[in-house]
Amino acid sequence: MNIVFAGTPEFALPCLNAVAESSHRLTGVLTQPDRPAGRGRKLAASPVKQRALELGVPVQQPLSLKKDDAFEDLAALEPDLMVVVAYGLLLPKKVLALPRYGCINVHASLLPRWRGAAPIARAILAGDSESGVTLMQMNAGLDTGPMLARRAVEIGSDSTAGELHDRLAELGAAELSALLGRVEQGVTGESQDDAQACYARRLDKGEAAIDWRLRADEIARAVRAFVPWPVAHARLDGQPIRFWRAGTAPTSAGASAEPGTVVAASPKGIDIATGAGTLRVTELQLPGKKRMDAAAAVNGRDWVGQRFE
Repeated sequence: MNIVFAGTPEFALPCLNAVAESSHRLTGVLTQPDRPAGRGRKLAASPVKQRALELGVPVQQPLSLKKDDAFEDLAALEPDLMVVVAYGLLLPKKVLALPRYGCINVHASLLPRWRGAAPIARAILAGDSESGVTLMQMNAGLDTGPMLARRAVEIGSDSTAGELHDRLAELGAAELSALLGRVEQGVTGESQDDAQACYARRLDKGEAAIDWRLRADEIARAVRAFVPWPVAHARLDGQPIRFWRAGTAPTSAGASAEPGTVVAASPKGIDIATGAGTLRVTELQLPGKKRMDAAAAVNGRDWVGQRFE
């Protein structure tokens, strides 16, 4: 088959490599246009574009696939199949109908749960015990197509979104490799139960500000869900502190303290009172400093009694 790959971030790279290493022809790659990045805000190519150039595969970067010229450029690649992984653009109906075998999407959730842009973080925030990948035949809806393959993984009690992201990226590539061998013989998908669907809206920086009135376990999940971005944070003496690792403390020392107050500090962690229970921070980042563990943070600094905003 002639396969066109559409994807943008690092999550898509294992799947791109799986297509490139298959017995099929990778005839082209679609990815988002170069965007400003870093402190200098210089234009930067997406991870998928960088890898495609290394592979010597033609790259297209349309702003939209609704325009005739973008569709014609895609059609010139003569795709038998499109593989779509975190591309970032909705595919119009005429694009979905272009390849002989349609368009297959690799999605980082156990559909129909968590349709949308941020399924990994939303699963952790919600306290889900498992996540996974779903390969589906794309249709005009948002992650609503028939499911062709589905694999689950456990969400560990200390798993961050970044760690789960890497596991699911590799799992998705393995499932895709297996599916590519069956497409030409015909694959049948299972319809999704729309009544079980949840919407995984995109993350924004504002929701990473810690609300100390929440329960300790809710805040701990938020810390894990917002690694590596946008990173949970709070202010201490007007300065931002970022939290990279945290869990619930096995103590009720903060039961009577005002939420946000540090009730204990040791090399094991910095314990902070919440609306219910105590949060233990084990890795954090002070202003102008690199990430550090609790042992380094408490060295020479008196934390007890200080209150986070």
